[in-house]
Amino acid sequence: MNTTTLFSLAGRTALVTGGSRGIGRMIAEGFLAQGATVYISSRKADVCDAVAKELGPNCHSLPQDVSTVAGCQALAEAYAAKESSLDILVNNAGAAWLAEFEAFPEQGWDKVMDLNVKSVFFLTQALYPALKAGASAEQPGKVINIASIDGIRLNPWETYSYQASKAAVINLTRRTSARLIEDHINVSGIAPGAFASDMNTAARDQADNVQQTIPAGRIGRDEDMAGTAIYLASRAGDYVVGETIVVDGGMVHAELKGDWTFD
Repeated sequence: MNTTTLFSLAGRTALVTGGSRGIGRMIAEGFLAQGATVYISSRKADVCDAVAKELGPNCHSLPQDVSTVAGCQALAEAYAAKESSLDILVNNAGAAWLAEFEAFPEQGWDKVMDLNVKSVFFLTQALYPALKAGASAEQPGKVINIASIDGIRLNPWETYSYQASKAAVINLTRRTSARLIEDHINVSGIAPGAFASDMNTAARDQADNVQQTIPAGRIGRDEDMAGTAIYLASRAGDYVVGETIVVDGGMVHAELKGDWTFD
């Protein structure tokens, strides 16, 4: 048994959507530290380009809006112009919408479901040839879908489409994994809890309050997210198929505590 390179990503290529900020950036930085060549994608080209430059010569920018099927196909084509195969795909791009039940708009439903669910399926489909080209029994390809603990348990906010979308991602991960394992492509997921980001503004701006609701007593750190993604992407995670790993400091499996109503 050789564990010295168990978590190495040297020589591997990865594409991380939503990779210019938040959880996507945490994962991209972790992959880079383990030796991978990383492509990051996000909707805003100037931001994506700037972050890729900041992260170093092994990080490359492929800006694209993946909320439509055409956008997913365009990103796959842009990647294919750079690389002949893909080892790791991280479907992280996402959106949320908060509105009271009586006023929740169709736009808030469609925007979230299109980006959080539809893009996960159709980008994986569009990149399937590249993933298959790099996959083998000895070194399976990896697809990592970023879900949320809000797809497992209720949060206190009226984010109807977000919660539905993340529950769908978890089940889509299971279904897709059952098919793609035939081609030596492992599909798995991560369900983050409270990590500071532009989407989770409560964890970002009110960490002292939020951590009172977390059994571990703190919000997630960059290393917590990067470490889980590295595990799944590396040889260490080669036998994990269809599973979504909860990374939340104990929130899902513990009794709710503290005051969730942050002003």
